[in-house]
Amino acid sequence: MIVPAYNEEATIIEILERVNRQNIEGVALDVIVSDDGSRDRTVELLEARPELFSRLVRSQRNGGKGAAVTRALQVASGDYVLFQDADLEYDPADYKRLLRPVVEHSADVVMGSRLTGAEISRVHYYWHRAGNRWLTWFFNVLNNTTFTDIYSGYLLYRRSLLACDELKSAGWEQQAELLSIIVRRAKVIYEVPINYHGRTYGEGKKIRGSDALLVLGMIARMRLRR
Repeated sequence: MIVPAYNEEATIIEILERVNRQNIEGVALDVIVSDDGSRDRTVELLEARPELFSRLVRSQRNGGKGAAVTRALQVASGDYVLFQDADLEYDPADYKRLLRPVVEHSADVVMGSRLTGAEISRVHYYWHRAGNRWLTWFFNVLNNTTFTDIYSGYLLYRRSLLACDELKSAGWEQQAELLSIIVRRAKVIYEVPINYHGRTYGEGKKIRGSDALLVLGMIARMRLRR
């Protein structure tokens, strides 16, 4: 499991405590926290609670979420990779849902969707949802898939599908790059509903509408790269 973090002192310990409360038969969680040059107390708090994670990967400068993910992938060793944001938008109690297609159907990729049957979902920014729907449609058309939420924070995939040095981007667009590669190689892909507790910008949300243009460009480039 990879937990990228940047200036998350308000939530990093609570989310890791929630992760550690998950008890799924036959599944061992190897938690890698990748700090992306935080300037607040995130690292200090993590170093005081080393029992909450397996490894802490640190960068001296902020390189972007994608850069944090790549650094963590370089040391990951599990059979599957699962991304967990360091805030409280996504609930680790949904891990059982995400792992069910793996256990029962040997899934290669499982995407959590905030838009299909979530039990609880905080009302959030309309234009974020509209933009995500449009990007998801564009991705589906180019990749012949039926996802409903390609920019969900919960993506689980078989680690052997991707070598970390294949990733070239370091920003928010990296998920589109990563997903394009693994979908091309996966044989069994599932999507499951997840709950969502989105933050406002005042609460620390980082992604901006302008990031959608980078994602759009990445989806198109990855289709041409085939």
